[in-house]
Amino acid sequence: RDVEFVEQPVPAGDPDGLRFVYERSALPVAADESCVTLTDVPAIADRCDIANLKLMKTGGLLEARRLIAAARAHGLEVMCGCMIESNASIAAAAQLAPLLDYADIDGSLLLAEDPYDGIGLTDGEIRLGDQSRAGTGARRRPDE
Repeated sequence: RDVEFVEQPVPAGDPDGLRFVYERSALPVAADESCVTLTDVPAIADRCDIANLKLMKTGGLLEARRLIAAARAHGLEVMCGCMIESNASIAAAAQLAPLLDYADIDGSLLLAEDPYDGIGLTDGEIRLGDQSRAGTGARRRPDE
C-alpha cells in the first residue's frame, strides 16, 4: 500500500512507548506531537527516524529552522506538517521545503474558504505565489 512511515504511533506523553514501537517497527517512525519545539529533539532522537514539526507549534520560521538543524545533528529526517490553516501560514511553511525530507502542508485544502492566495499544491508539487515582493508569496484575496 506504499506506506512510507508511521506517524506518532503512541500518545506524546509516552516516550517509552515511542521507543518500544521504534525498536520493533519495520517502517520508519515519525514523532509528531512528541516533537513540538527545539527542546523536544534530543528526547525523541533515539525513539524515531523522523522529526515532524508544525510551524504554528514551533513558534515561527526561525525556531523551525533551529529545530531542523537539531534534528539533522541527531541524524533524523525532517518533515513539516500542518493543521487546518490558511494559505498565509501554509505559504510560510513552504519556505522550509528545501530543508525537508517530507512536506505535508495541504491543510488549506480542507478549508471551505481561504481568504489568501499564495500556494498551489498539485501532484506533489508545491508552487508558491508571487515571489517578486518580499514575504512568503501569500496575499489576501480582494473582498468580492
